Amino acid sequence: MGLAVKKERRYTYEDYLTWPDEERWEIIDGEAYDMSPAPRTKHQRIVTQLAITLGNKVKEKGCRLFVAPTDVVFDEYNVVQPDVFVVCDRSKITEANIQGAPRLIIEIISPTTGLKDKREKKSLYERFGVKEYIIIYLEKEYVERFCLREGKFNPAEIFNWDETVELYSLEIEVRQQEIFEKEKK
Repeated sequence: MGLAVKKERRYTYEDYLTWPDEERWEIIDGEAYDMSPAPRTKHQRIVTQLAITLGNKVKEKGCRLFVAPTDVVFDEYNVVQPDVFVVCDRSKITEANIQGAPRLIIEIISPTTGLKDKREKKSLYERFGVKEYIIIYLEKEYVERFCLREGKFNPAEIFNWDETVELYSLEIEVRQQEIFEKEKK
């Protein structure tokens, strides 16, 4: 499996729109990152469980849940496809993409994107005002949560697979064992 490849040039959303549909790319601060290959099945099972677990709860809050590949356009030089995210400001939702910061973003760490998710994306999400950022570690079965306070993400809060996480940005509780599809012994 290859690593996320960075292209050397300052790219824009306009450039991004000309790239082949069968390829998945993200642009962070004008740098293009190839998202190939496709995520593994365990990754996709977790995305599905998140959508099932959060879907109706989010809807009750007047928000919408989205999954990749859906474009989130922060500005001309920053376009990403988070694994799972929630938008509560309906004016940000267009037919083509999301314009601006979602309230909550969840990324599932994979060997090809882990460093980018923890460094570049975390910085991007903080800078554009994402209220809550969650990183899920599949292999180690735990979660890191970052909450935006006074324009900065707090230090990571860590939750094991058998704990409940309150999504502060939505006032929703999520039992991790449902997401990880595990039962306590």
